[in-house]
Amino acid sequence: MTDFTTFDYLKTGNPKQKRAYDVLMKHQVFEKLKNYSPVLAGTVPIGIDTEKSDLDVICQFKNEDDFAECLRQYFQGCNGFSLKTIAVSGEKSVVSNFILEEFPIEIFAQNKLPTKQNAYRHMMAEHRILQEKGEEFKQKIIELKEKGIKTEPAFGMMLGLENPYEDLLKF
Repeated sequence: MTDFTTFDYLKTGNPKQKRAYDVLMKHQVFEKLKNYSPVLAGTVPIGIDTEKSDLDVICQFKNEDDFAECLRQYFQGCNGFSLKTIAVSGEKSVVSNFILEEFPIEIFAQNKLPTKQNAYRHMMAEHRILQEKGEEFKQKIIELKEKGIKTEPAFGMMLGLENPYEDLLKF
């Protein structure tokens, strides 16, 4: 199984994954965030991205102010830069969005390991389901996403899940 905790697998992936690797390397995104355990999550790593998909980088902070300052230091000059602190499932979270070349980037961080965050857990469940269900299922998920349906609800529709955001965590 692919090790999604590094992003080397992108080098040998589909054309968009290879391009994402090039852009992330060129702009040293993972190097700049190395103190925060960055992991690429979402649809691009598992190959169900669409034209509008962003690159979701999830991180862990110990001190949210230090993390926010790091984001400002390295990415504030990027197109569309925004930074906010929000509560997600009752947990303090820092979210930053900006554009690097053709890619919208979202950096999301909480005070927990990226592999314990829901974005990563959802991606791993979706990856397992895609491996099990095959190419036809994968193409149907992509079709739903191209119609504007978010990833978890698309899986929910295909699998008959009542609450896909919770139910996917059980896989």
